[in-house]
Amino acid sequence: MPNDFNQKIIEEFRANRGRVGGPFEGARLILLTTTGARSGAPHTAPVGYLPDEGDRILVIASAGGAPTHPDWYHNLVADPRATVEDGVFSYEARATILTGAERDRLFARAAEADPGWAEYQAATSRVIPVVALEEAEAGPPGGSSFGEGLRMIHDAFRRELELVRAEVARSGPGLGAQLRVNCLSFCGGLRYHHTMEDTAVFPTLGERHPELGPTLERLDREHQSIAAILEALQEVISTEGADPRGVLTEVDRLAAELEGHLDYEEEQLIPALDGLPA
Repeated sequence: MPNDFNQKIIEEFRANRGRVGGPFEGARLILLTTTGARSGAPHTAPVGYLPDEGDRILVIASAGGAPTHPDWYHNLVADPRATVEDGVFSYEARATILTGAERDRLFARAAEADPGWAEYQAATSRVIPVVALEEAEAGPPGGSSFGEGLRMIHDAFRRELELVRAEVARSGPGLGAQLRVNCLSFCGGLRYHHTMEDTAVFPTLGERHPELGPTLERLDREHQSIAAILEALQEVISTEGADPRGVLTEVDRLAAELEGHLDYEEEQLIPALDGLPA
């Protein structure tokens, strides 16, 4: 059973589709539900996460530098199956406890991006575990309709772009390894979303609503324009010794293009999406 502090965060997270205030405002947060190692009952906890390469994310069992591991970590050791809520999607995941050089490399990457992780490690004699979570079974987006699901996905992209921009803006003279991963993860996720729209959503809407032809053509052109910006952003991110100022320029260019695109798509497509049979 979550304590009162965690329960308030859980309720706020679910009510606001992943956004919370207070000490976790602007943080990457998931709700992680594990099976109690002793009780066998579900146990939900708000946990900070880091994007990683591919589809997996990382969670760090810091417990604020406490002398013992958090309950959710012990639960995952006993049963690696978990449910992840990210504010838009809820999916089944499988946990892998990272060890040795891989654990050390990824913890160092996290601490480079946020020295708080190193402070937690310095405060305790235990080695703080790093856990990888990989999607085992996908779930649909939340929301009561297809249109609401699209808006939730768009809001998640808006939120993540805000985080990435803030991280780039406050970065030092170089682009850290974790920040590179954050940027590339965002680019990959947006590219995948647009591919799914191009190959599935737009053709379906075009068949059912021929009057949307000009709108879908405009959205297709905007997808191509955004793809070019993503390619330029990925190139500058991947450059050795990348200057954060150059990255920020490309992130701002992407933000300006993407905001208008998302707003227009929602305005034009949500009424038609809400009319599709479930």
